[in-house]
Amino acid sequence: MLKKWLTPAAVSGALAVGLGALGAHQLKSGASLEQWEWFQTAQRYHWMHTLAIWAAALTGTLLPTAERLANWAARLFAGGLVLFSGSLYVMAFTGWSGLAPLNPLGGACFIAGWFTLAGVGWHARR
Repeated sequence: MLKKWLTPAAVSGALAVGLGALGAHQLKSGASLEQWEWFQTAQRYHWMHTLAIWAAALTGTLLPTAERLANWAARLFAGGLVLFSGSLYVMAFTGWSGLAPLNPLGGACFIAGWFTLAGVGWHARR
């Protein structure tokens, strides 16, 4: 499981650094306050859930009996990253808020991922 998710987590971290630098240079001076806030929110959740993908992968590796659940948690975190942070990045860099309806879907993926990861812990206790 670690082999499956380590590369996507690492790429996500690299993207978070790159987008962070791009946003700091491009948005700080010319974007609206709303765009800057969208960007900061995207960055915060991007980093948090990049680490969550890594944690799910590590957990699934350490607890092989719960690997299937941990794999689902990583998938949900990755989906949330694309839907939530991805749509916020587009909104921040373009000013177009047409992707705003994707934010709650991404947030739901994050929440489901955390509950699924909790299920890994519950499963491991039995």
